Amino acid sequence: MTQQLILYPLLLQLLLAILLMFFWKRIGAQRVISILGSIVHLGVSIGVFAYIWNNGTQTVQAGSWEAPFGITFIADTFAITMVLLTSIAGLAVSIFSAGSVISDRLRFGYFPIFHFLLLGLTGAFLTGDIFNLYVWFEIIIISSFVLITIGGEKAQLEGAVKYFTLNFLASMIFLTAIAVLYGLTGSLNMADLANKVAAVENRALVEITAILFLIGFGIKSAVFPLYFWLPASYHTPPSAVSAIFGGLLTKVGVYALIRVFTLIFVEDVFLDQILLVLAIFTLFSGALGALVQNNIRKVFSYLIICHIGYMIIGLGMFTEVAIAGAIFYLVHDILVKTNLFMVSGLIYRIKGSNSLRALGGFYAQYPKLSLLMFIPLFSLVGIPPLSGFWPKISLITASFDTGSYWSLAAIIFASFITLVVIAKLWAEVFWKDAQEIPVKPKFRYYHKIKKIKRIQIIVPIVFLSMVTLYVGFGAEHIQTLAARIASELIDNQLYIDAVLNTQISE
Repeated sequence: MTQQLILYPLLLQLLLAILLMFFWKRIGAQRVISILGSIVHLGVSIGVFAYIWNNGTQTVQAGSWEAPFGITFIADTFAITMVLLTSIAGLAVSIFSAGSVISDRLRFGYFPIFHFLLLGLTGAFLTGDIFNLYVWFEIIIISSFVLITIGGEKAQLEGAVKYFTLNFLASMIFLTAIAVLYGLTGSLNMADLANKVAAVENRALVEITAILFLIGFGIKSAVFPLYFWLPASYHTPPSAVSAIFGGLLTKVGVYALIRVFTLIFVEDVFLDQILLVLAIFTLFSGALGALVQNNIRKVFSYLIICHIGYMIIGLGMFTEVAIAGAIFYLVHDILVKTNLFMVSGLIYRIKGSNSLRALGGFYAQYPKLSLLMFIPLFSLVGIPPLSGFWPKISLITASFDTGSYWSLAAIIFASFITLVVIAKLWAEVFWKDAQEIPVKPKFRYYHKIKKIKRIQIIVPIVFLSMVTLYVGFGAEHIQTLAARIASELIDNQLYIDAVLNTQISE
């Protein structure tokens, strides 16, 4: 019966989403329910994480249908770590949303849809069925499309069209790949697929199917050259929405890539080389894109693309050290990117602009807030001993071990350009003299909103900054976690046995 614990984070998000719909017109109650529910969800996720850490991989067969015929939910260390990160980011954005998103937007069902989005993310991480991964992706797409359009501003709608069109195309490719895979193997259970795909004699068709999955997940992950939708859309919605998008939405695509290419399509040199090439171009193109941007949120959008390359390059090298580095970077990136978009929202709330040319004088006017913002900004760069430094050591080590010197060059180049970009941003926003920015008469500036709202904006930034500092200064703990996940992914027989040899509990 204790195996059912792995469903609690999923069921709690579903309960929250439904409960919030009963308070559709009571915005104040929605704020309280969302924050309290997110705190409970974080506590439950920590409890389930501790249980998985101590007891190993757990599975639940829905409806007591024995695998591979039923729908499997599985929580290994990788999956439950992603659920925990979702709950941390979800709590931060829930609090930030309560303080920063205007009531007119909240009245359109912001909080219920927000928790449906978290439900889709949690389900995608816990599912052990490839078709149900597609179903959870659709829940994510529908929820995110509603969030990106709430408010109905022209820029939002333009961004939403680009976002939805490319992600809809990705879903169609993903569904096509599932159909081909089912035709090859007659199964949808990922553990069962791992065995059956390995036995397929037509390896060319297997590779074509793998490439279809790579394209589908690559669009969702914003991998080169499939990333153009992201910088065209992520800067358009409220900063709270951009925060959860930037922190988690592309990472669910990365999760799917890592899961599929360490479980179903493995030990294929051709596919590994494709992943490495795509990762290298992703690092270069994202870094160069960030370098020429003037809008803070567009800068962060391109840095999302750039840093996806670090995770994909670890997967492409496919050694235990490389995958551990990719996992460590995934943990770091979710926390930092979520925080950076909230930081951009705070700057916009204070100054009324996100333009680097228009901003300035922030450190002179707000020294304490500037020091707070220093943490996620320079954690992103990887200044030692902050969180972004440690996974790069693993990736650089793996590059030497595998003789992948182009990967090494790309990692160093992207790290250098990230430093240049963040140094430029710091100089423009914080150090240069304050610029005259036209006052917006109806704009709700930071100093004009209630104290409780200001607290709700600041607290989640402090919270994620503290977690990020823990990841940096307590890197040995995260490295231990990443190494365990990498070991489980490399030795995928543990995952397969956990699913196919599980006795159904009564």
